[in-house]
Order: sequence, then structure tokens, then C-alpha cells
Amino acid sequence: MKTLVIGLGNPILGDDGVGWRVAEEVKRQLPSPFQGDGQGTGVDVDCLSLGGISLMEHLIGYDHAILVDAFALDEPLGSILILKLSDLPNYSAFHTTSTHDTSLNNAIELGRCMGAHLPDEVEIVGIATRRIYDFSEELSAPVADAVPFAARVVLDLLKQEIRKSRRKSFAGVPLAILG
Repeated sequence: MKTLVIGLGNPILGDDGVGWRVAEEVKRQLPSPFQGDGQGTGVDVDCLSLGGISLMEHLIGYDHAILVDAFALDEPLGSILILKLSDLPNYSAFHTTSTHDTSLNNAIELGRCMGAHLPDEVEIVGIATRRIYDFSEELSAPVADAVPFAARVVLDLLKQEIRKSRRKSFAGVPLAILG
């Protein structure tokens, strides 16, 4: 199972950099047997400031992806939301995407139509923020406090995916062999 964790955002725009901080924490805590080699084996962790087609291109070759990003929500600052990409509305249907790009949902659909191997499942870990346009490398206190909790959520999602993958690997194997 090839998995990619991507921290999204801009680290010089205040709380918008929270995705990068969480990804860095995940990378620090990820046990070495599961760390990827940058070639799509194991779990690769990256930080990006991309969306749409450019983000989709980074997902090519992976079976599973977890995206971590700041969400401008009316929830308490630092709240953590876990969704599947398919649960999010396709904003391009409302003409809010740029004429030069598209939503990630559309980009993945386009990539699949062109034969790209893309994750069947993309999970989103969002952290509630409001300060995403202030030039600063500092996170607000509630958002900074959420970083270790969001990292734990990502690590737990990775564990669940590894368990699910192992069950698939042993499907049809007699129980006596598994012990």
C-alpha cells in the first residue's frame, strides 16, 4: 500500500501553515519501518502549496492519500475535522475555481480518465482557522495547540489503513496458516 500524506497551505500566512506543521510532526513521529523512500513505497510525507491539477499530479502512483489543511470554519479555532474528499462539495460546479485550474475532485476524475493511477481514497484532516491571510510564520495559540492532536489523527488513520491493507493481503488464507 503506497500512501502519501501532504500538508497543504502556505507557511508564511499564519494559520494557513498548519498543514505543513502537522505533516512535519507526522514525519517526525512516523516509525522508520513505515517511512517511504520518496518513490511511492511505504508512507511518504510532503508539504505543498498546490491545489487542483498540480496537487493531483503529486497523487499519481499512490493507493491512499491524507491531506492536511487549514479550514476556514465557524468551529472553535483548532477544532479538527476528518472527511473524505468525496464528502466535500465540488466547488467547480459553482464556478468558483480559476479558469486556469479546477477542483481536486475534477482533477482526479480527469487523471483517471487519462489512465493515471490515483488513490481510491483521499482523506482530509482539516484544522479550523480564521487567520489565513496574515503574513506571519507563527500559528495562533489554539491552532498551534491542535498540531500534535492532528498529527495523532493522521498517524491513527495510517494505522487503520495498514490494518485494512494487511487484512486484504491475507484474504482467503486459511486461518491455520495465520496462527
